[in-house]
Amino acid sequence: MKFKASKGDIFKIIQKVQNAISSKTTLPILANILLEASKNSIKITATDLDIGISSIIPVKPEIEGAITLPAKKFLDIIKELPDTGDISITTKKNNTVIIECEKIIFKIVGLPKDEFPPPPNFKNKDTITLPQNFLKNMISMTSFAVSKDETRYVLNGVLLITKKKTIKLVATDGRRLAVIEKTLPNETIIDKKIIVPTKTIQELSRLLQEEGDVTISFGENQILFDLKDTFVISRLIEGDFPNYEQVIPKEVKEKIIIDKNALLAAAKRASILTNPDSMAIKLDISKDRMAVSKNTQYTGEVREELGVLYKGKNVSVGFNPNYIIEALKNIDEKQIGLELGDTDKPGVIRLGNEYVYVVLPMQVT
Repeated sequence: MKFKASKGDIFKIIQKVQNAISSKTTLPILANILLEASKNSIKITATDLDIGISSIIPVKPEIEGAITLPAKKFLDIIKELPDTGDISITTKKNNTVIIECEKIIFKIVGLPKDEFPPPPNFKNKDTITLPQNFLKNMISMTSFAVSKDETRYVLNGVLLITKKKTIKLVATDGRRLAVIEKTLPNETIIDKKIIVPTKTIQELSRLLQEEGDVTISFGENQILFDLKDTFVISRLIEGDFPNYEQVIPKEVKEKIIIDKNALLAAAKRASILTNPDSMAIKLDISKDRMAVSKNTQYTGEVREELGVLYKGKNVSVGFNPNYIIEALKNIDEKQIGLELGDTDKPGVIRLGNEYVYVVLPMQVT
């Protein structure tokens, strides 16, 4: 194998795949990345067996071939090479690789491609194609609600449902629930209900762009996201996702209409006085007024009044401010309708028929 490419191009694709490199493994090969030079492209791949990421650059190699290299060492070398001039990478006998740039020559020892886990075959699998920014937006509106409790394994991912004209993402940690459903650009006959792990969702959020399409291919217990020059393959979470629909309250007519940014800023300010023993901030709602407050013993208190549109009964309820902040940060609308019932009833934000966010209340101490 022999090819030349700019430092910027090589560094860019290493950055795309590096989060799939296994840091703790009993298989030494998983600490390596796979370099493949073929026809008109160079491909770099990393995997920890749960997730694999590949990325390509359109460079025609002088000699085709493949080798695996220690990922950290390779990345550190590329980082420290000059920005000027191309980098030449050549494989020699005994899996030795020569990395040259200007008058600098590195020699490192790799392992043959045969030891690297082969990717699964997704030929003739069910696929759907949608705009990358379409999926990126759906992920940002839901993924923050994924559970971090590893004992609740099925909640450590996002439920993805495709059916006829729609695609839906659902995430919950048992204390909050985010659901978004959108119409697909093209109707599909694919009827799927799968759970995509958190790490895969995080990587997709990082890699998806504002332009271009993503093609999703469904395997038996794996999924492939094809972003044209980057590919993400992931195992799926096995198990039954809880019946989330039964916890979504019926929509109420009397909503609290409030400026989203005003509520977001007030929640951030009130959260300053929270601590692990006293997390809840208090919302007091009356006619055309909302007070956001927090009173923490031995620390201090804050109270802020906001104007709202509301004609219903008085309501006082406590919420974890982080659950409010994380949702509002990902909502683009200037005004939202907040649905609140009694002290022990969940709060709900709905955006038309596409999005619903449910958060359980907390006792104010």
